[in-house]
Amino acid sequence: MYGSERTRPQRSDEGHGPVRYGPPAPDPGLPVLPELARVLAASAAWTRPEPPGGGTILREAAGGYWQRRGLHCAPDDIAAAPGAQPLLAALIAAHGGDVLMPRPCPASWMPQARLLGRPAYHVPTPAECGGIPDPYALLETVRRVRAEGGRPRLLLISVADDPTATLAPPELLRETCEAAVSEGLHIVSDETWRDTLHRPRETVLLSPAEMCPDDVTVLTDLAGALTPAAWPVAVARFPATARAGARRARVLDFLTALGALVAEPVARAAAHALGEPDAVADRIRRAARLQGQVASAAHRAVLTAGALARPPQAGRHLYADLGPLRSRLAARGVTDSMELEDHLTRRLGAPAPGGHRFGDELGSLRVRLSTGPLLGSTPEEQTESLTAVEPLKLPHVARALSIFAAALDELR
Repeated sequence: MYGSERTRPQRSDEGHGPVRYGPPAPDPGLPVLPELARVLAASAAWTRPEPPGGGTILREAAGGYWQRRGLHCAPDDIAAAPGAQPLLAALIAAHGGDVLMPRPCPASWMPQARLLGRPAYHVPTPAECGGIPDPYALLETVRRVRAEGGRPRLLLISVADDPTATLAPPELLRETCEAAVSEGLHIVSDETWRDTLHRPRETVLLSPAEMCPDDVTVLTDLAGALTPAAWPVAVARFPATARAGARRARVLDFLTALGALVAEPVARAAAHALGEPDAVADRIRRAARLQGQVASAAHRAVLTAGALARPPQAGRHLYADLGPLRSRLAARGVTDSMELEDHLTRRLGAPAPGGHRFGDELGSLRVRLSTGPLLGSTPEEQTESLTAVEPLKLPHVARALSIFAAALDELR
């Protein structure tokens, strides 16, 4: 499905024109948790932003969140920002050198490197998953980049991946991390989707920070599972080393220069969510279960239409390859992923960003399909989906899945 051919390292700005804007992250399709809304409202009178990197309450809450996941850290090892994009840009700026990332990768990664003027190179993913580069392809890419005068210094990965919705197997993840560290690369592990596993009791998810604690910075956008995207906040966990402390200081300098400060009411709500009280933990579990059921149904529809997709394991999306339907799509005037994006967005009435936004070739016919729009069009329908024992049997979910399947089936 995804090629692992080894060719000349390709810069992220080669192959097609720049993407002027990125698609939004997959929408949860669920109303705001009332408990979080109350915390935000109670903090609305606060008029000042958090200090650069986040205040003590927010950083302590983030530390507790990671402690519960086996990643020990102190508040001074953490930095917060109003969203993953400015925080990632600050991390790239703090490390220097060239950036490597898997193909495909989250849509925001390439623009961050471009804005900073950093050379960025894609590395093919293994057959088993997305989110991480094939370890042998990574070593070869590093060698070739250096042979051409480059300075590869930073590797971006996402263990629970956007866009492919797959999880990296622990043994393969270890090989990739060991290959990166052996070549002197620092790893930024985007773990935004780690709390959205569809079958958490059947799935093993390890953080690279557990494997290479001194060489991994962990990034989490709370919009993945904890807070609404309209309340932007992301946190980063740095290794507990002097070198990482200096990099954290440079990140804070960058955030200060940008004025990238978290609003105090948002910080209070984020800290509450990071504490994972019962209502928040229950919402996380229910939402992941619901998204998993709907994603499995959407995956079956994709395969029935003759397209390809890895089974989604996390998140609220799946990544489909409509290459087998190329001739039928061409008859409809769809010959690349940009045209596929336009066609399916119109047909589904929801964003369906093409693979070119995630680093895939423009000529490929790949697309990220979100499950959030299938959960209902009103807060009442969405809440019913969340609490139903068999959500796929609800009339509004069944109807939405039928429309989704029909849009794909007509391309056969």
